[in-house]
Amino acid sequence: MGDLVTARLVLHPMTVGEAERLVAGEPDDGARWGPEYPTDGDVSAARRFLGTCADTGDPRPFCNYEIRRREDGRAIGGMGFHGPMDENGSVTIGYGLVPSARGRGYASEALRELLLFARAHGVTCVKGDADHDNTASQHVMTAAGMRPAGADERVRYFEIAWTNPTADTDPAADTDPRA
Repeated sequence: MGDLVTARLVLHPMTVGEAERLVAGEPDDGARWGPEYPTDGDVSAARRFLGTCADTGDPRPFCNYEIRRREDGRAIGGMGFHGPMDENGSVTIGYGLVPSARGRGYASEALRELLLFARAHGVTCVKGDADHDNTASQHVMTAAGMRPAGADERVRYFEIAWTNPTADTDPAADTDPRA
């Protein structure tokens, strides 16, 4: 499985070995970690990925991706799926960037690419959430075409649903109006 490439980013699907090194905080010789990488969120996501691999096998293509800048190849965050597609065609995503990479549109760019990828792989609904006070993350999801889908005392939920899950140049195209 290859990298997903955008104008400014590379979304690299993590291997078990890369996830193990990330959790251990030990980059291999070829890894180019940016300052502040990995974050606690990246380590937590890598642990979840390793747990999924141990319990049910490698979930590819619905795995974790390291977000790298194309200009220098440095890892600046992570994005990925919390697990494989369920029986209804839904997946849940999560993402995060190191503080110095925030506010530059990287998260929106990466999320749009991940949504296109999910749709091309038969996903009918992508879900995500953000803490109530994390308005930046809420903006990332709405900018990528996701819509508010409720809230609880801790988070706001977002989703995008497609009535015709096929590859398209716009992840928001052909969205289900009920979403």
